[in-house]
Amino acid sequence: MAGIGSSGRDGFTSKFGIIAAAAGSAVGLGNIWRFPYVAGDNGGGAFLLFYLLFIVVIGVPVMLSEFTIGRRAQANPFGAFMKLKRGKPFVLVGIMGIVAAFFILAFYSTVAGWTLEYVYLSVSDAFNGKSGGEISEMFNGFYTSTWGPLSWQLIFMILTAFIVFAGVQKGIEKYTKILMPMLLVIILVLCVSSVSLGENVDPETGKVIGSSWDGLKFLFYPDFSKINAEAILAALGQAFFSLSIGMGVLITYGSYIGKDNNLTSTAVQVSFADTLVAVLAGVAIFPAVYHFGMSPEAGPGLVFKVLPNIFQAMPGGYIFAILFFLLLTIAALTSSISVLEVVVASMVEELKMKRVPATVIAASAITVFGVLCTMAFGELSSFKIFGKNLFDLFEFTASNIFLPLGGLLIVIYLGWFMGKKEVLAEISNEGTIKARLFGVILFIVRFIAPVAIAFVFLNGLGVFGFEATGG
Repeated sequence: MAGIGSSGRDGFTSKFGIIAAAAGSAVGLGNIWRFPYVAGDNGGGAFLLFYLLFIVVIGVPVMLSEFTIGRRAQANPFGAFMKLKRGKPFVLVGIMGIVAAFFILAFYSTVAGWTLEYVYLSVSDAFNGKSGGEISEMFNGFYTSTWGPLSWQLIFMILTAFIVFAGVQKGIEKYTKILMPMLLVIILVLCVSSVSLGENVDPETGKVIGSSWDGLKFLFYPDFSKINAEAILAALGQAFFSLSIGMGVLITYGSYIGKDNNLTSTAVQVSFADTLVAVLAGVAIFPAVYHFGMSPEAGPGLVFKVLPNIFQAMPGGYIFAILFFLLLTIAALTSSISVLEVVVASMVEELKMKRVPATVIAASAITVFGVLCTMAFGELSSFKIFGKNLFDLFEFTASNIFLPLGGLLIVIYLGWFMGKKEVLAEISNEGTIKARLFGVILFIVRFIAPVAIAFVFLNGLGVFGFEATGG
């Protein structure tokens, strides 16, 4: 597969490179940090069942829509709608994607910086001998401070920019082909370790404190009594956001996919890889949580406050703590490079800039916003807009407004404005491969996906009175 298309643009050189990069974009903190605690808060197995259903019914068709638009136009999100027939009113998607990238990387790099701190703490064995309360205070003291979080955030942004500097083939594809297999190996090792913990028996009383098998039962056995409208919307929101839909990343990556690649199978494979990592994260976490008699409903603090307790009590916990937080960092990095690429690709193609200065300017500007988000827990904690600190405001705006609105406009454009023949031509590679499910996919994109995304959007704005599903 050629790496440079007829348009002379940089592009992916192999099928594995496409899967690794696109899956890397989708696989992030949302899978490993957010999925386990959202599943824990919403009933485990029944939540997982709805999550998988929404991935198949909504996620894959919407991802395919973005790939189709990107490859058809051979351009970034802004340029794509400028080039496509009847697409100019939808350039708003490209503009929102660029703005969303600033917002997302701002708060995302803050949390990614925390993961680097926890890699350092794990390596230095800082959790050893600490009580649960002391570990919780370690996190509280760290993220509300100034220079530590800012330093790690800056390092993370430098790593992100370094990969994007090199371009699609020599940067994004090269490094995701290394990072994604590494991520999979680490998470599989953690899964085996967590499941093999078995029963935890109090040596003094002989009473069973907990069992890792109960954690697997919680994750895979659906208890429908725990499912309500809020849990279903949470599953829909998690499915939507975990696939990097709506921010222009997949349009950008789609433009780098060769014309001989089967877009439908690529969308299915990327969605499968993303979902697999999320489920494996649950397998790595819930058995350990249950083994030690802790609650799966620990919320966002599950990773930073609860898991260090578990690691220090586990056989070989020192190594597994390092592996887990390294896993989080890799997942964050594979996502952050895709978000930065949206901005850089737009600057290179629309402003005719060279990649290196475009990357420096984009990364520097985003870092400024990131500094504000990081300081929102410390020096700027009292500064609030609409009752939210800057971190929460950026996260809420990106996750609950820009992304669902972008996704909604994308499916409306592909389903109703792009033209059925043009869509079919792209999905069938100009008629060289069969598009057996084209009718089903188009029906979902036209009628089901817009309604589902609208529900996510309205729920994120608080219309239904449920907890926002963004993240």
